[in-house]
Amino acid sequence: MGQEIRQSTFTELDQKEFAKKLREETEILRDWFKKKVFLDRSDHCGLELEGWILDKEGNPYPENQKLIPGVNDPQVVPEISKFNFEINSRPQKLEGKFLLALEEDLRGVWSKCQAEAEKMKLDVAAIGILPTVNDNHLQMKNMSAMTRYQALNAECLKHRGHKPFEIDIKGEEELKLSKEDVMMEAAATSLQVHLQTTQEEAADLYNLSLILSAPMVAVSANAPTLYGKKLWQETRIPIFEQSVQLPAFKGEDGDMIERVTFGNGYINEMMDLFEENLKFPVLLPYVCDKDPSWLSHLRLHNGNIWRWNRPIIGLESGKPHLRIEHRVNSAGPSIIDVVANVGLYIGMSKALLPKASKLIKEIDFKTAKENFYKASKEGLNAMIIWRGEEISIKDLLLNELIPLAKEAVKELGCDDNTVATYFDDVLIPRTESGKNGAAWQSQFLAQNGNDYKKLMQAYLEKQKSHKPVHLW
Repeated sequence: MGQEIRQSTFTELDQKEFAKKLREETEILRDWFKKKVFLDRSDHCGLELEGWILDKEGNPYPENQKLIPGVNDPQVVPEISKFNFEINSRPQKLEGKFLLALEEDLRGVWSKCQAEAEKMKLDVAAIGILPTVNDNHLQMKNMSAMTRYQALNAECLKHRGHKPFEIDIKGEEELKLSKEDVMMEAAATSLQVHLQTTQEEAADLYNLSLILSAPMVAVSANAPTLYGKKLWQETRIPIFEQSVQLPAFKGEDGDMIERVTFGNGYINEMMDLFEENLKFPVLLPYVCDKDPSWLSHLRLHNGNIWRWNRPIIGLESGKPHLRIEHRVNSAGPSIIDVVANVGLYIGMSKALLPKASKLIKEIDFKTAKENFYKASKEGLNAMIIWRGEEISIKDLLLNELIPLAKEAVKELGCDDNTVATYFDDVLIPRTESGKNGAAWQSQFLAQNGNDYKKLMQAYLEKQKSHKPVHLW
């Protein structure tokens, strides 16, 4: 959700001034694309992992304003609710044992959060949706004390004419409710992978990331319930889409493009997405006086458009680079599972990038989108359309995508032992067994009479063991 702002209400003048600066900065960005000024940082990646703060009963506990200062690490920042926090990894160069380095960095910061929570007689968890969260928790009193979030809530409601957000998710069971604020968004916590790219490859990487979203969401699914209802294998997807449901414009296929979106089609150049951003109403018209070359208004606006694969303009010492923020993965279940998921996305991306233009002809955008929602609903049990044929997503991963990703990661310099750790010992057995986080949770509930508190206690114990979820 990103940068803090200094005001929570906005005038018509703010809207006009922001719109003017957004147009100016978009013109600067057009010029950058024309002149090809972007740094080649395609050999770097990073991640963001969202977590929960819990009491010893496994219920959400609103103490990030104490936990985060106690951890005292710039990599740990607030999220929208006081129950949540986010860890930002240090960017890693894609060479040698980069996956081990990512895990070491992430595990180190996670351990600091765990230690600080223990001091406070609390706990922390990484999970897509907390099984014990309920509507009493997801109230405005538990929103993080940042001006940005208060403003975002007010502006979202204003753009909806103050109509409540309607939640309606049909899975094994159905959940229907109305919310007068955006706090349902806090129920969904994720792993976001940042993969840097060149200008020449950026569009192909974006298009490819759309196609790969189905297998990624299936293999990483870890959110099968909400409010005691069994819903999708990755209920995070519909809950985020519905918790900030703000229609923007009619898409190419005639469907309404919402604020949280799979997208509006494949692109020819990354700039296409920033042109498209001008069609989205501005949510936070916070005007600042920074040099236009910082693209402050453009980046703030882009950060409030939640594509499942989001284009990012990064700046290092004033020099821009491009990256894709791949947002479809659930948080958890264990740190090694998280890093294995990162390795799979990077490996598949690197392996298939040379074939991206061919792949988008074989798998059109409509099919990629349908595959994504089917995989979100059914997880590793989903059947999807791949190159014109119906195929089990499990077979696709085992027979094609995981082997391709393994070889690509080796070509990046990962030694055999490192590759074996994440692919042979985690991803392959997880996929073969079908036992991702969502499957483990569903199986536990079936065996324990839908006891959600018992589920959370067992989950925490297993997560602390650092074993991958298929061994739980």
